[in-house]
Order: sequence, then C-alpha cells, then structure tokens
Amino acid sequence: MPPVHSYLAIDLGAESGRAILGALDGKTLTLTETHRFDNLPVRLEDALYWNILGMWAHIKAGISASITSAAKSAIPISGIGLDTWGVDFALLDRDGILLANPIHYRDTRTDGMLEEAFQRMPREDIFEHTGIQFMQINTAYQLLSLVINHSPLLEAARTLVTIPDLFNYWLSGRITSEFSIATTTQCFDPRKCDWAWPVIDAFEIPRYLFQPVIEPGTVLGSLLPGIQAETGAPAIPVIAPACHDTGSAVAAVPAENQDFAWISSGTWSIMGAVTAQPSITPHSLSFNFTNEGGVFGSWRLSKNILGLWLVQECKRTWAHQGKKLDYDAITRLAGEARPFLAVIDPDDPSFLHPGDMPERIRAFCEKTGQAVPQTPGEIARVALEGIALKYRWVLERLEDLTGKRLEPVHIIGGGTKNCLLNQFTADATGRVVITGPVEATTMGNILMQAIALGHLASLDEARSVVRQSFSTQVYQPGQSAGWEAAYARLSAILEE
Repeated sequence: MPPVHSYLAIDLGAESGRAILGALDGKTLTLTETHRFDNLPVRLEDALYWNILGMWAHIKAGISASITSAAKSAIPISGIGLDTWGVDFALLDRDGILLANPIHYRDTRTDGMLEEAFQRMPREDIFEHTGIQFMQINTAYQLLSLVINHSPLLEAARTLVTIPDLFNYWLSGRITSEFSIATTTQCFDPRKCDWAWPVIDAFEIPRYLFQPVIEPGTVLGSLLPGIQAETGAPAIPVIAPACHDTGSAVAAVPAENQDFAWISSGTWSIMGAVTAQPSITPHSLSFNFTNEGGVFGSWRLSKNILGLWLVQECKRTWAHQGKKLDYDAITRLAGEARPFLAVIDPDDPSFLHPGDMPERIRAFCEKTGQAVPQTPGEIARVALEGIALKYRWVLERLEDLTGKRLEPVHIIGGGTKNCLLNQFTADATGRVVITGPVEATTMGNILMQAIALGHLASLDEARSVVRQSFSTQVYQPGQSAGWEAAYARLSAILEE
C-alpha cells in the first residue's frame, strides 16, 4: 500500500477563507475542511480595506485546527500552501514591516486611472509589454493612483508583496514574488519573464519595490518558530503552489484532452484556455484578453467576467430590504421567470462596485431600450443569462485566438453549484459542459505541493488523481433558438 501524505491548503477568496487538509494515497485525494471564516472588506471614510490582520489570525487558527485534525488521523502534514485572489498588494518598509492595511480592489481610488495611464503610455504599448486585460482594478493602476496622489506610503515603502506573497513571508520569513500571482499585476512582461520595466517607469513606480520572481512549486522554507509555537505545528515546509487561486484551480481541471475551455466560476468568472505561449497580438488586445502565468511554463489565455458577483450583490440588497432569499431560492425563482426578458453585459462598469445591484440591472435595461425586470426572479434570470451569453462571446474569441475548437467546457469552483447557470452555459455556447470539482483551487494547491515534494511525478498524474477522486456532472446543450436571438442582442450592445 502506497504511503499516505497530508497537505494543508489555505485558500483565501473574495468572500471567505478556509483551511483544508488533503490526504493523498498516490491515487486518490480526500479533503477535510478544518477551518472556515468570512473574508469581507472594511470600509473607512478614506477607502475600502481588506482586514489583513483578521485574515492572518484565521490563517493561524486554520493551521492549529489542522494540526489537531492531523494528529487524530496520525498522518503528519507534509506541506503548507496558500493561494488568494489577484491584483491586490501590501507595502513593506525597509525592515519588512507592513506599512498599512491593503486596500480592496473594488475601492474607487482607481476610477479614471486607465485614462491617466494611457496619457503616460499608449494602450497598445502597455499591452505589448504585459499582455494583460485592461481592468482598472489591476495592481498597476492601484500603484498609479498612489503616484498621482503623492502617497507618503510610496516614500516609506521598500518592497511590494501581493497578498499571498505577504502571508508566505509571514509564514516562512522569505520575501518572494510567485510567478502566477505576479502576472496578474500588469507590471510583468510575459515574453521576457521579468518585470515590465518600461511600464513601471512610465507610471513612475519605484523599481526597487519589485522582487525576483519564483516558479510555482517552490519550497520557501519551514514554518517560522514563532508560528510553530503559537499553533503547535512542527517545522512544516511552506510551499508556493500557484499562489493565484485561478492558477491552482486550472491545475486541477480533470481534462483528458488538450483543447478544452475552462471557466473558474465564483464571485468572478474567469474563462480561458491553456496555451504554451502568451498571445500578445492586435486581436487579443482588441478582445481585451489576458495572459496569466500557469504551472510548468504554461499560460492561461483568458478573460475576467463579472460573474456571480451580480447575484451576490442582489442577494445582499434584497436582504437589506427585508427579503431574506438564500441562493437556492434565488436560483429557483430565476428558473421560473420569463426567459430572455432583457440582455445585459455583466462587465458594464456600472456593475463593478458594491451597491444596489437590482436597481443597476434595471437601469441598464432601461438605458438600452429593453424590457425592465422587476421581480427578484426576473432580475436574477437576466443576470444569469447575461453571464452565460458573455461566456459564449469569450469562447468564440478564444477559438479565434487559438485556432482550435475548444470542447468540452470545464467549469470549476464554487459556481458549479449553480446548476441553472451551468445549463445556461451549455445552451448559450452549444458545447458540452462538465462541472467539477467544486474545490478545484484547493485541489490544485495540494497537488502542486505534492509535486514539489516529489510525491507526484507530473501534472498529468495530478489530473488523473482528480478524475479518480471526485465526480463530475455533464450538461448537454439544449434548444438554441432563444439563445441565438439573445446573443444577437448582446452583440449589438457590445458593438455600441
């Protein structure tokens, strides 16, 4: 019988975080959640912040709970890996001390920064150097806002670390910049595999903030003695998996072929294909696609889509109005509502920030001369149909850029629980959709740790473990007539 190894994955998302133990016997992987917590921003008068110290306290609580759980199973933890969302960062002073709470990517400080950036360097040149989708939330524009506003933080700072790099530093004592998360910043050159110095210089961002980049699967060192004492953990290796959560998630796609599309579905949807080289062309620029780093030298040609954030904000707004609807109820009402009442572009800027999302969806429909949804079911259905239709728009352009038909479409992440959106995706794209695993990010994190420690030999072996360990669900495309007409409406809106 092959030895069983245990690994701790700490996965921090935009709404929640969790610690999950994975037990690997060489063929199958079993997951056990040991700690979970809400991860919500904190608003002050000046900005919208992440509660970074609260997250750190929960990370240590997760380690402690996992040590207790591992002791009960008599399987010691072989490694710890951490992943988070992209683009956000912290600044450290010359002594490596955190200067301020990191600001949330949905803060308004980046409003107008794209226009400012293009005055400093043409849009085409920025893309040529970075290959990254233009979004005002990107690290480059957050930094540009500090430059333009003469932030004293930049004068005091000596090091920039992304959110996972910060926690890895606090866990291991080693300051690094992991490849997959570095590529989300729009400060990285995918062709040179180095920082995009011309962009950094044009934005007047200090060069010394940027650290040497390490590959996914790097062992950073052992858990620091102070953390060991506080949590009861031994000197466990701290491993950088793919520290961008999407990078870890895509590593766990249970694909059996090479030419597939993937969707990481959650608060954000990210849709893409795995490529051997970045695609930095006039076409990919015109489609506003992104090239982010994957594992083992691969690239994720993809596009961010404002996914289930729309439904999450609707739910929050309705709760404030006294309508206590859970996600199952919202999905049921959407399934019962009239189809194709109106079409929205989920990536319209009006949907980016927190607020009254039902009213914003109604306003978009009115502005574009469409019927205006009124009930929660109608509003939720318009949102879900809009997401599925935008998936089709992205899929068509992915196939144009890769020159391949991409099938099936693999959906991974928490959004796989929304069966209605999964079916809408199959119907809208006309492709077979395979959903699962839900915990793809955690699994990719764990499997990259196993590869780093020599317990698995390759990514193909890791994906075989996923297929043998977790079930998937298949959605076949249905009637296309209504979807074709709706897609024509979305295309007209996007062309305006």
